[in-house]
Amino acid sequence: MKLIVFVVEDSHADAGVDALVTAGFRVTRLATTGGFLRRGNTTLLVGVEDSQVDRAHEIMQRAAPGTLAITMDLERYERL
Repeated sequence: MKLIVFVVEDSHADAGVDALVTAGFRVTRLATTGGFLRRGNTTLLVGVEDSQVDRAHEIMQRAAPGTLAITMDLERYERL
């Protein structure tokens, strides 16, 4: 399992979330601030199987250009 953290400009966040959800991914959306001018952005947390990482990256690349993607290994992922 992987955790993908997408940091998206606020103006692209809705399109990114919609595209991921339409493709069957579950997304947690967090309002965040950062960058040089402390502009508003949105952080998306997406837990995926290893084989889905490239697909999620491609979806976000099309839906929300300029997105930062950080992919990390997950030891455990479960819905409670």
